[in-house]
Amino acid sequence: MKAEDQFHVGIVVDDLPAALAALSQLFGYEWCAMFDGPLRVVLPAGTAEIPLRFVYSRHPPRVEVIQTIPGTLWVPAAGSGIHHLGYWSDDVAGDAAELERWGFTAEATGTRPDGTPSWAFHRSRTGPRIELVDRALRPGLEQMWATTLSPGQPMEGR
Repeated sequence: MKAEDQFHVGIVVDDLPAALAALSQLFGYEWCAMFDGPLRVVLPAGTAEIPLRFVYSRHPPRVEVIQTIPGTLWVPAAGSGIHHLGYWSDDVAGDAAELERWGFTAEATGTRPDGTPSWAFHRSRTGPRIELVDRALRPGLEQMWATTLSPGQPMEGR
């Protein structure tokens, strides 16, 4: 894990459309197409399917804005509102093990059909939550970032 692998900051909000509108108006952000659908994740208590809804900014520095999912780790962070820092990883399992050696607690892991992790969230008692994202996912994310969520485009059903 290296500082230069940090590629986004994630925030969780209760009102996704309002947050996107405010960030656009205040700072000029443009948004890529929204991900809105069920996602299978491995949690400490077992496997679950969550209704995940998020959008990335189209241009760096990337901001990922995520709709609150009550009862999960995807709830707004107290204080600054920053939910996590996202890092590319060439070895999600190995980097996750390193974070755990440093006292980070595993919170959620996305896995491929063969069970290998493709992303993972870890929480520190004293610092930020970290999301590790397999670098192999970068081309797909870059395709997403090239799309546009048009102003006024309805987000329902996305």
